[in-house]
Formats: sequence, C-alpha cells, structure tokens
Amino acid sequence: MTTVWRIFTKRKMRLVGLFLLLMFTGMALFGPLIYPQAPAVHPNELYLPPSWNHLLGTDYAGRNILPQIVLGARNVLYVAVMAAVFTVVLGTLVGLAAGYLGPVVDAVLMRITDMFLTIPSIALILILAVTIGMSNYFVMAGILSFASWGGMARAIRSMVLSVRERSFVEVSQGLGMSRWYVIVKEILPNLLPYIVVHLMLALTGAVYGEVGLFFLGVVPFKADNWGVMLNFATGGSGAMYSTQSLMFLASPILAIVLLQTGIVLCTDAVNELVDPRLRNSLGGANSHGRTSRRRQSPLGSVPVGSRNP
Repeated sequence: MTTVWRIFTKRKMRLVGLFLLLMFTGMALFGPLIYPQAPAVHPNELYLPPSWNHLLGTDYAGRNILPQIVLGARNVLYVAVMAAVFTVVLGTLVGLAAGYLGPVVDAVLMRITDMFLTIPSIALILILAVTIGMSNYFVMAGILSFASWGGMARAIRSMVLSVRERSFVEVSQGLGMSRWYVIVKEILPNLLPYIVVHLMLALTGAVYGEVGLFFLGVVPFKADNWGVMLNFATGGSGAMYSTQSLMFLASPILAIVLLQTGIVLCTDAVNELVDPRLRNSLGGANSHGRTSRRRQSPLGSVPVGSRNP
C-alpha cells in the first residue's frame, strides 16, 4: 500500500484521477442505498434550475437529475468492466496463440483478426445488437467486447514474437517444458504491464459503446443509464433547440467526461505500478536526483567529487 500511495502522490493529477474513479465507484456501489427508489415524477417542477433541493435541476417530468446520474453509474460501470475484461481476455488468448503456436495457427488467427479490424466497430455492434438482442447486461458486454478485441490481439502477438526469442524462453524450451508452461510461466508475465494498462483503456471504449447504444435507442430502456438520459434530452425534451433542458443534457455528458478523465489519469499510475522496469527507473532517477541535491556543495555549483583548492 505504501508503494501504491507513493506512486499516486508523485503527481497531483493522478490523485485527481483516483478521486474521480473512487467517486464513481462509490456511486455504483452505494447509489441504490442512497436512493433506494427511482426519482418521483413532479408535474409542477419541470425543468427547475439547480438548487439546494435539486443540485442538478429537474428533467422534463420534474424528476431530480442527480439521483438519475448516481443510479446510472452502476449500470454503466457494470457493463464497462465486464466488456473490458472480455476484450482483454479474448485479445490476449488470440494473441498468445498466434504468436507462439506456429505459422499455421498464426495465419488463421490473424486473418480472422484482420476481418474484424476491417469492419467498423459501431456497425458491427449495431448489427449484433439488433440481431441478437440485448436480453441482459452480460450479452451487452459480450457484444461490445466482440467488436473491440482485434487491436489488442495483434499487439499481443507482436510482443510474443519478440519475447519468444529471448534467452530465458529458449532455456525453458531446451529443458523440454511444454508450450503452455512456457506461455503461462515465461511469456505471459512479461506481457502483464501492457495487459493491465489496456484493461484500463478498454474501460473507456466500453463506456462510450454502451452509452452510445442506449442513446441510439437500439437497447430496451429497462434501467437508468446515462445514454437513456441523453436520448430523452435530445429527443423528448428538445435540448438541441431549447435551453430549458440544458442541465438534463449536460449532466450525463459531464458524468461521462469525468469518469473517462479519472480512468485515463489513473492509467498513468497503474502503468508505473505494474511495470517494475518503469517503476525502478523512475524511482532510481528520483533517488539519484535527491542524492545529488544532498551532496551538492553549499559553496555553489561545485561538481560532486571535486576538492576545493
């Protein structure tokens, strides 16, 4: 924990990202406890401006906007985390197999990967969403990941092709270790920093994809979601040509921006945390800088190790 705190406190923007990420995580975990019931409809309180009673104002039905943002965070993060995990797992498995199991497996898997990369993601997601249907969040996460694993698979393959030529891998192969032992014990640990960082970045794409599906209306409106709020704000509330529902439109957009900002800022710290080489190099540089400052002569810019005449 000391190392984690030291890495996050090294730069102030990392703390900002950590705060934003913890805030939305808290909203997702404890939102139903804070607001156990959906916001009530109040026909006499339509489009009220922000106030102490309604911090973000009210929508076209007189409902408080803040509870909708808080309750929507749970669904957004739930699907985004599942989709990011599915994307990373599928991309890693395909990349490892293509990079290590021989030219035939490599050729087959890479042609399949190229096919997915050439199809526009949004078109593939819309086709799958309409064809399969969004019966639950698990299916939605699977569809989002099914359209976004190709890039990671190609990156993992390139890394495997490089790592497999290193001496420690050749030693394991010379000792007669099985292919899966070499992949799991020798190659995969060297890829973990990239995999973890890509997991963080995959969250951002999953959030955009999920919110976009709800906004376009191809997903049944069964739960609170920021995309549903955007759909109602631009459609039924007329936010595109009237300022009365500005807060109803701006609130989910601001929530999305803040969530994505928190993820991106934390990615920098996570990258240093999971990559020992980066952590040691930065730590060594900082330690060297502190040592140099402590050893600097009080008489001025006298080089370290020199002697006064």
